[in-house]
Amino acid sequence: MAADSIRDTVAAISSNLVTTGKPAESLSFLQMIMKGGWVMIPIGILSVLALYFTIERFLTIRKASRIDDNFIKSIRDYLVNGKMEAAIAHCKNQNTPIARLLLKGIKRIGKPIKEVESAVENEGKLEIYRLEKNVSWLGIIAGIAPMMGFVGTISGVIKIFYTISIEKNISIDIIAGGLYEKMITSAAGLIVGIFAHIAFHYLNSMIDRVSYQLESNAIEFVDLIQEPTS
Repeated sequence: MAADSIRDTVAAISSNLVTTGKPAESLSFLQMIMKGGWVMIPIGILSVLALYFTIERFLTIRKASRIDDNFIKSIRDYLVNGKMEAAIAHCKNQNTPIARLLLKGIKRIGKPIKEVESAVENEGKLEIYRLEKNVSWLGIIAGIAPMMGFVGTISGVIKIFYTISIEKNISIDIIAGGLYEKMITSAAGLIVGIFAHIAFHYLNSMIDRVSYQLESNAIEFVDLIQEPTS
């Protein structure tokens, strides 16, 4: 009797589930994006912005971090030999943060050392500010993208439950299909957010290294111009 009851229950449940009988089909990447709905549009825009800011800042910061030892040596030789104009011209020919920083200091030589130090320090801060431009956007994208994905998922789940509440006969296929489509937005948002988060911290670590290089060369410059009077 118990076995017959279990079989009857399983049969009853199975009869209420409408199945298509079609074999599982794999989805292409483009199809998954299309099934994500309208939320995939802002997430796509955020992904493009994140990629652009990452590449643009990476190339800029990498260029700024390349300091030519011959350039530093030439500036040191010019200053030791009193060739101020040659040192200024050499700095102007180099479009790098360290060249602009040294140029600012060289132009202040002859004035009180505190004024020279202040000018070099301010130029260093300005150069770091230029390198940090647009990096903060990556931090913003890292926070917004996952939330946009969750918005898409939650809105989809709300629609599914609304459909369930008004439909008398609802199949498990419809529920599962709706859920997987809406989960796509969460996955997309998390992927973009994780990428932006990693890029944000990596670029900041690169900026920290450039900041250390600028500070080190600024200290060396100030020590050098103090030597004749020490």
